[in-house]
Formats: sequence, C-alpha cells, structure tokens
Amino acid sequence: MVPPVSRSAPAVCHDRLKDGTSTAGGRVHVKFGRRGRTAVWDKMSKTDREDTSSPGYLGLFRSGALAERARALRDILSECVLCPRGCRVNRNAGRQGACGIDGGIRVAAVSIHPWEEPPISGTRGSGTVFFSGCTLKCIFCQNYPISQLGVGHAMTASELASAMVGLQSRGAHNINLVTPTHQAAGFVEALVLAVPMGLRIPIVYNTSGYESLETLKLLEGVVDIYLPDIKYSNPDFAGAYSGRADYVQYNRSALLEMWRQAGPLQVDENGIARRGVIVRHLVLPGDLAGTTESLKFLAGHMGPGVWLSLMNQYFPAHKALHTPPLDRKVSGEEYEAAFKTACDLGLLNGFAQMCPTDDEDEADGTGPA
Repeated sequence: MVPPVSRSAPAVCHDRLKDGTSTAGGRVHVKFGRRGRTAVWDKMSKTDREDTSSPGYLGLFRSGALAERARALRDILSECVLCPRGCRVNRNAGRQGACGIDGGIRVAAVSIHPWEEPPISGTRGSGTVFFSGCTLKCIFCQNYPISQLGVGHAMTASELASAMVGLQSRGAHNINLVTPTHQAAGFVEALVLAVPMGLRIPIVYNTSGYESLETLKLLEGVVDIYLPDIKYSNPDFAGAYSGRADYVQYNRSALLEMWRQAGPLQVDENGIARRGVIVRHLVLPGDLAGTTESLKFLAGHMGPGVWLSLMNQYFPAHKALHTPPLDRKVSGEEYEAAFKTACDLGLLNGFAQMCPTDDEDEADGTGPA
C-alpha cells in the first residue's frame, strides 16, 4: 500500500530560513520572537536540557499499575466512551464504534519516520505506529483511506509489542502513536507485553487533540511526550470541516491536562525529547483554523514555555478538493501572518515550515491552470 502521509511534514517540504539555512522534509528549530526566526537548534537553553528519568511506563509496569490501566481501558470498550463522542458501543463484542474500529488493534503502517519535529525524529528517526480509524471526520484529511475507510490490518497485542521492540532495535528514538485515542486499550495491552521484551524508549502520543479527560488520566505516566493538535478556535468550523462542533471545548481541556501531566519540553544531551508537550497548529486557507485565537489560548494558558509547531503543509485532499476555500493551499501571506501572530504573542520556542504555497506553485507553473 502507499505509505500514509505523516501528521508532520511531507517529504516535499523544506524548512528554509531567510538566512539560507535549509533542511529537507521536517522542521528546523526556530526561535519565535519579535526579531523574526533564527536557527538555534544547537543553542537550546540549558533549562531545556534536563537529565530526564526513564520513561514513566517502566515504573507503572513494576508496580502493576500498567496492567491495571490496560484492564480499565479494555473495560471502557464494553460501552465505549474513550473519546468525547461517547458512542457507547460494545466494541469488545466486535461492533465498530464511531471511530470505525472494533475492540481489536488495527494498524495501517509501522515504520521509522525521519521528518517529525527535530526533538522527535532526532538523528535516527521516530518509530511510528499509524493506527486505522479516527475519532474525527476531517473533510481535508490527507490520510482518509486510513482514518475514514479503515485501511490497515489487524494485529494482536503480542504482534504490536514485537513491532514496537523492533522499531527500538532499528534505532528509533521513541514509539510515536499516530491517531491512537480510540485504540488506547490495545496499545497499553501491547505495552505491558513489550516491557519484558526490552522496550525502554519514550512514548509519543500524536493526536488530533480531541480527547476526553478520563482517558487522558488513564494515560498519565504511560505517555512521555504529548504531540497534540489545536485545530480550530471556532466550533462552527470544527463541526463543518471535522464533524465535531464540540472539538474546541474538549480540545482546550485536553491540552491543559496534557500540560499538567508532562509540562514543557525536556530533552537529553543530544537534543532528543524525553518528556513534555509540543502543540501543533495547521494553518488553513481563509483562516478557518482561527490561528490568532488558538495561539492566544496557548500563550495565555501555557505561556512562553510551550513549544509550538506551526505547520504550513496543508494541501487539498479528500472532500476539500471541492470545498472552497479548502480547495487551495495556504498563501504565503496567510502563513506569514500566522508566524507574526506567534511572534507577537511571545511564543518563544517552536518550529516553522517553509513549504510551497499557492503563490509559489503559480509562480513555478505547478499550480492550477
């Protein structure tokens, strides 16, 4: 099958700073502020370079709490309320929830991914597990065959455990769970099996940000690094384009809970993330994402210590191809306005993407005729 598009940067993107610095594919670390962007990945603050402890799940495993969390999450599937949809379907009986997945584990791809944010991908890549199904129905989803059509294959907990240990043996810095909310029970069951097999790298929870507090609390200590989206600030747009008008409400409370659990980004001596939160915001055409209000929330509730990944990778896909203004890429002016907003709000740490915009496509002849 065709590999899924990462929730981070596609390979056609380049992070290119105005001083000529360039890295293919992912993002470079930039210092957000009123003076613009400066490449400072090799100059991270000493306060960010902490001697972090081992992944939290190891302590939970030793105490028996990890197995208890797995049982609690499995019990929830009998009347599923893992996500805010609260469909209450008995997924343990083989019925599919609103996410399109039953009580089993279904995975589209397991791979080493080199193009996440630099602290996630590092030098050896991030060990991604792309789960099938999703709690949202975004009309512009670049992975809609996986998220909405269920493309993927069934795995047992033992098979997933072996796959995660295999990613570690291939050098992955972490296990990166992509869209994992609705399959949290199967993942934690696999994690219980993976620890005796030698798994020792951090867990990244790579999520749309549409989460219930009850599920997040069961994941406290299991997840080391939260990588959530902040997709919208307007409930009407969230309902129209992702199928959930309650997204903003649940997203904001989820972000605060993740921040309480993991706090600011912490990295090791090599700049690789060990713990913390990085929030992603995808700039959308026509400001449908409500960038200013979204970033104001981060600045006001988490402060300048929060790490922001300001994404410029939107392209029309799925139903967005016929839904203006989502039927075009973000313009250069739109992305620069979003970046200026981050600077003006004093968000000091983050990642910017220099991907081709609609303006650049038209200039080089690759845009619409």
